[in-house]
Amino acid sequence: MLESAIAWLQHADPSAVYLFLFLIAFFENVIPPIPGDVPIAFIGYLIYQHNGITFVSALLWTTLGSTGGFMLVYLLSISLGLKLYAEGDNPVHHRFSKSVHRFFPPSDMKLLRQKFAAHGYLAVLANRFLFGSRAVISVMAGLMHLKAFEVFLAALTSAFVWNALLLSGGFFLGSQWQDIGKYAVLYSIPVSIVFILMVFFSVWSFVRQRKKVND
Repeated sequence: MLESAIAWLQHADPSAVYLFLFLIAFFENVIPPIPGDVPIAFIGYLIYQHNGITFVSALLWTTLGSTGGFMLVYLLSISLGLKLYAEGDNPVHHRFSKSVHRFFPPSDMKLLRQKFAAHGYLAVLANRFLFGSRAVISVMAGLMHLKAFEVFLAALTSAFVWNALLLSGGFFLGSQWQDIGKYAVLYSIPVSIVFILMVFFSVWSFVRQRKKVND
């Protein structure tokens, strides 16, 4: 399927390419298995070939798509969080809420949100560089009720920088654009390691503080 899309992009009208970029970047955030990075890097290669596609327009539409998809999941997660921590309207919803409360008790949510907020916006800012964790960040940002405007700015900045790197990589690699994955790992792994360490420290701090409160 990806090979067919790449073959089509080589002969598509620039406006159709921009629409494709927006959609692939949008749905990559909503449906994580969709591979968005490779097609974006390929567009960088098409820009290298001077076929009517401009770097600025490609960057604009990919950034809008990435940010839009992230914000959609974020808003849906806020809605889900409100329902999970509201009194159930029916027995099924009530039982489901109680099962969630066993792992995340309502009494701990305020403390958990405070802990997540300390690093949450940084996590959103780095989300495009995190290896295999992009969808998780948007969900957690919503469940932890991070402020929408700050989340939007952080997601926009992250998408802008990451997509600029992908397009630039495809442009400068030329016919070797498929090697973009190797270089993307060089960016993603160090950032992911730092993020995992931050999450581990936050969880440890949260558990420790909860024990003090209970004692």
